[in-house]
Order: sequence, then C-alpha cells, then structure tokens
Amino acid sequence: MNQEQQEEESGLPPLRSDAVILEGKTKRGKPCRVIDNTVSVPREDLADLLNDLIEQEHFGPSGLSMAGSNTISIGAPQSAHVQLGENIYRMIVVAYEARLEEF
Repeated sequence: MNQEQQEEESGLPPLRSDAVILEGKTKRGKPCRVIDNTVSVPREDLADLLNDLIEQEHFGPSGLSMAGSNTISIGAPQSAHVQLGENIYRMIVVAYEARLEEF
C-alpha cells in the first residue's frame, strides 16, 4: 500500500509537496517524525513538539476503543489540538508520525 492509499484510508488530508518534515527516534530507537502540513510552524517549535512527543512516548501503534464498543482498533489515528505560538493546529498521530493540519 502506498503513502497516498494509507492517507486515504486513515482520513488524513493529502501531504503537501512543501510540507516541513522533522525526523527523530523514539526512546526504543524507532524512526519517528513530525510533519507540518500547514508550512506555518517555526522550525524550532516543530523540533520542540517532536521532542515532547518522543519524551511522552506518543509514538507507536496504540489500541483504542470507542465508548460502548466491544472492539479495539489497533493503529487508528489519534487526533488532538495543539497550540504553538499564537496558533492552534489539529494534530493527528498515526503510529510513528504526527501531522499538523489547519484547525
């Protein structure tokens, strides 16, 4: 499955050709990355976010169940909102990738 198919299946917006990507390694040595798909976050803030996500161990497959559901969905995207500077972004974490989108 290619990147575009994975994005489509997970509901992620398409990755911009000029998206800013910073890469790192989790505490367990797995490659991870943060992507600014808005191309508006200062690089220093993006690096701080990546380091915070690594420190808090947000990367890696996770199992979630919806309230009242009897099933667990492994690797489902997790969505949150994050404020960087004066702006609020939608952050979507899928396995070892965190992506910032417009809010």
